[in-house]
Amino acid sequence: MNTDPIADMLTRIRNAALAGHPSVAIPHSDFKASIAQILKDEGYIEDVSIAEEGVAKSINIQLRYWGKRRQRRPVISSIERVSKPGRRVYVGKNEIPWVLSGMGIAVLSTPQGVMTGQQARRRGIGGEVLCYVW
Repeated sequence: MNTDPIADMLTRIRNAALAGHPSVAIPHSDFKASIAQILKDEGYIEDVSIAEEGVAKSINIQLRYWGKRRQRRPVISSIERVSKPGRRVYVGKNEIPWVLSGMGIAVLSTPQGVMTGQQARRRGIGGEVLCYVW
């Protein structure tokens, strides 16, 4: 049993990137798929696909790296969970955090869906801060 599936997803991505794996598989949920799609749209990962293996579905994430073969580094320097099951973190439209002065992104869960902090600022809505990525 997993009490925090979002933290599990972020940890799998972080560990796979640091180990240099080309891809990582994560158990599927629509919420996790939307977070992965945001990471793809922002350029932190190469591709996201959903694989059906019998009854179970999984999200396959192709990780992105930069540099040549020996000096290869993951694009994701750090990925941190902010709001946890024991301590939820909510922000208003004027309190959306800037991650590394705009170099990173904050992923928010809002009434209009999962989106980046920049998109939420533009729409003028707040929500739950899920994670920071840079």
